Amino acid sequence: MNRRDLLISAGLAPFALQAMSRWSVALAQDGSRIFTLANPTGFPDLDPSTSFSNDGLVLANIYETLTRYVPGTADAPATVAPLLAESWQASDDGMIWTFKLRQGVKFHDGAELTAEAVKGSIDRTMQIGGGASFIWSAVTAITAPDAQTVVFTLSSAQPLDLIASAGFAGWIISPAALEKDNAWFNAGNDGGTGPFRIDRYEPGQRVVATRFADYWGGTPEAGFDTAVFEVVEDSVLAQSMIESGSADWTYNLPFDNLDGLQANPELQVVANPSFENLFALLNTRRAPLDRPRVRQALALAFPYDDVIAAGTAGLGTRSRGILPPGIWGHDPDAPMVMTDLEAARAILAEEGLAKTGLELTLTYVTSDALEALAGELWKANLETLGITLILQPMSWEAMWELSKADPGQAQDILLLYWWATYVTPYDYLLNIFHSEESPIFNLAYYSNPAFDKLIDEAAALSGTDRAKAEEMFKTAQRMVIEDAPAVFILDKPNVHILRSDVKGYADNPAYGHVVFVNDLSR
Repeated sequence: MNRRDLLISAGLAPFALQAMSRWSVALAQDGSRIFTLANPTGFPDLDPSTSFSNDGLVLANIYETLTRYVPGTADAPATVAPLLAESWQASDDGMIWTFKLRQGVKFHDGAELTAEAVKGSIDRTMQIGGGASFIWSAVTAITAPDAQTVVFTLSSAQPLDLIASAGFAGWIISPAALEKDNAWFNAGNDGGTGPFRIDRYEPGQRVVATRFADYWGGTPEAGFDTAVFEVVEDSVLAQSMIESGSADWTYNLPFDNLDGLQANPELQVVANPSFENLFALLNTRRAPLDRPRVRQALALAFPYDDVIAAGTAGLGTRSRGILPPGIWGHDPDAPMVMTDLEAARAILAEEGLAKTGLELTLTYVTSDALEALAGELWKANLETLGITLILQPMSWEAMWELSKADPGQAQDILLLYWWATYVTPYDYLLNIFHSEESPIFNLAYYSNPAFDKLIDEAAALSGTDRAKAEEMFKTAQRMVIEDAPAVFILDKPNVHILRSDVKGYADNPAYGHVVFVNDLSR
């Protein structure tokens, strides 16, 4: 009997479904259209200046950026489209960018969108310096010569139209909310221009957002009045919700369930390439993982092909370093470690770890079936080498806090997904491997001054000589592969499951697992 059968036989699944959907059912009685999202993780930070996690799903429906990334197709290249900015232009040297704002846009508190509001929003994000504020690192000055014009002066040529489309740290905030602190936003208050406004926030459980009547972009015919963002950490429960109609969208269900989901006429399964990958970060601050050769042995012991075959139904592909295909700077010729237990055994012997009874702890997100499978298969391989891998499932928030608190007390190995903040190689390389005094996402605690210098110089060069910057980024990636602070597992497809009567859905890989609910109807 599997976990789903056990839940149902115990009467727990129907009870949980009833509890999860009680708010939605209550709202449905007034005739409003509700879109319910069953998300596998919580939303740890609703402050638009500092949010840098799964909360992007919520914020993308509450706030807006100046521009939005539009992925390319077989017939057309990727572009950047207007959003709060109607148009923009860069100086010939790429150092000054002028954005013209859309007129008639209101914040949820009734204030008008102005250039001063845009300047204040980005100033707040840069001054706090948290989350993804690094996207504005080249900005030296922001001016507002008139109510509809914002001018950015940069320290180096950068694609600011693309940067302004970022899924984090680019949100524009109401002037009245600019002086509010993090606690105010995380009490369920907001200051956005988006199609929905936060009506109710229950930390760890759900966010309920209702339609903003004065939204400048309008509402599609038969569009949704309410978006309910449910935290559903159990994939069995999430699948029950999507199958029963208690949820309209979810992801992170086991890949081996896809055939059954695709055969269900009440569901649609949307699968396409993403900018997301899965890797294991190795704690370089703890012995014996402070030795590169030991880390290389662990990489050789990982069962890459088995995880892809069993965990993604063959839809995933092997990673070549940290950058997935589709991101400029991806290195299709980068060295790719292959599973080789005998080579791993030889390295461990050289390092004096052949028969030491070594124990390592690996943490992963409780709700993630792919991560759980990867841990189990890796554990089996390591056992043949005399290494015990202790698997510790945790909520994302608890795992992240453990990792950030004290490297000396943190787990040995952490499984992590990454997707683009905005579409640039610097985002992946900076966040995951650049030296940090206080770790945020460099949870391998890797520090290599030569690597830091190389990617910082490449980023500064990317606006004027992309070809040279790209080669520098590729060199940096190979440095990381050689130092092995991470095991690069797979480039992950996006697989989202929706109710079949939902119309207008299109996944945008630049915004990982984000649904723009205002595009949808039933």
